[in-house]
Amino acid sequence: MARVRKALLSVYDKTGLVEFARRLVEHGVELIASGGTARLLSQAGLPVTEVAQVTGFPEVLGGRVKTLHPAIHAAILSTDAPSHREELASLGITPIDLVVCNLYPFSQVIADPQVSLEEAVENIDIGGVTLLRAAAKNFARVTVVTDPADYETVLDEVRERGEVSEATRRRLAYKAFAHTAAYDEAIRLFFWQRGFAQEGDRFPTHLTLHLRRYEALRYGENPHQPAALYHFAGVPGPLGGRLLQGKALSYNNILDLHAAWRAAQGFPKPTVVIVKHTNPCGLASADSLAAAYGPALAGDPVSAFGGIIGVNRPFDGETARRLGDLFVECIAAPAFTSDALEILSGRPNLRLLEIPTDSVPGFPWEAHTVPGGLLVQEPDIGEDDEAEWQVVSRRAPSPEEWETLRFAWQAVRYVKSNAIVLARRVDEAQALVGVGAGQMSRVDAVRVATLKAGARAVGAVMASDAFFPFPDGVEEGAQAGVTAVIQPGGSVRDADVIAAADRLGLAMVFTGRRHFRH
Repeated sequence: MARVRKALLSVYDKTGLVEFARRLVEHGVELIASGGTARLLSQAGLPVTEVAQVTGFPEVLGGRVKTLHPAIHAAILSTDAPSHREELASLGITPIDLVVCNLYPFSQVIADPQVSLEEAVENIDIGGVTLLRAAAKNFARVTVVTDPADYETVLDEVRERGEVSEATRRRLAYKAFAHTAAYDEAIRLFFWQRGFAQEGDRFPTHLTLHLRRYEALRYGENPHQPAALYHFAGVPGPLGGRLLQGKALSYNNILDLHAAWRAAQGFPKPTVVIVKHTNPCGLASADSLAAAYGPALAGDPVSAFGGIIGVNRPFDGETARRLGDLFVECIAAPAFTSDALEILSGRPNLRLLEIPTDSVPGFPWEAHTVPGGLLVQEPDIGEDDEAEWQVVSRRAPSPEEWETLRFAWQAVRYVKSNAIVLARRVDEAQALVGVGAGQMSRVDAVRVATLKAGARAVGAVMASDAFFPFPDGVEEGAQAGVTAVIQPGGSVRDADVIAAADRLGLAMVFTGRRHFRH
């Protein structure tokens, strides 16, 4: 056991601190504190010794250096070995048994996308991290507390025995090291995002991930799979957003919301995306969300039942009214207008997730877990360079076809591979009218997309996320009424595919870039 006679308190988050310190004093614990912590305790009428009195050295550099002194760290790092006790006594130092410390709010500060580099750097804690690591290293004798939620546990043990058990010291030491590790990773990621790393450091040799459990979920993809949502530091809620209404989000809700939100953000005009099982079943862009909603729903109204909606503009009342009686699980939007919230409040189980359009701090890549590790890649975002596109058919696309081909090419990247989409002008919107997702053969993806489109395939354009390995996919599209095709090209049979397009009177564009999504 480790008797608590002297405690050092140095905290940024002062939640519950005064009451905690008061009860320590009631149990005969001597208090040492730094800076603002000492002032707060003194103002509360508690007996406290300032760190500067212990070190004989004032705080300097505007408070940048307070606790970094041998008189403090020797008191924390000393063991019960007789040689250590004798050395401390000769120096007039008494051991510190309890260290209570939490750090400058670096993650909260950098959550603001407009934060300056100077402000971020000023919120990198040095002395606090050193205190935590020293106390955690010496868990055999010292108790370290980083979280106000642990105050009551420590007080209970001190009240009962005047000591803190080894099991509690070990647990709190682990928690302190986890805290400093997450803090350092947040700093590293921030510096990476601000361009401090060299080009070759894009994927570092060592990758450390530190996340905090945000909430336990009811279950995962299926009821027999336990699941939880974890967040990087500084992320306020699901997908960096805020749940305004509705039940707690499920595992599948979160996956679908991410798919819908990401797809909607890929378009410059007001866009509505309806997702089912992470694939868009409806997607349309127009001059307003209300104008885009109807064509998006018409893309596949059967699949839209129980779907997830993502938009890239504030969700307004007119769009809310156009939902009619369609059953929707969730809506993700950068904001919801007051009239939309009033209308949607009549659906209390409908989840409304408000997600800021600013980037969310945290992991800058996409990752998939595999046995033994992670697959990591940069996300497939941003528009392709049209200067690299080539018209490879004898007939060039018409201006109307060009407009829809651009829309279809942006849309197909959000559909699981093998992916085919059919798109056309619907009223005042560009819209998907058929989607073939996740098929093992590309020609089958075309067949599914044309089946979904039905008569709407006549006059539509077709986009393929990867090249056509044979002419059959193009032939299937033409038979359904497709007039123009956009695809990456790059097949050993490109000449055969182009010849089929020319024979069928299709315009064909090669982009030179693939958009697989597994």
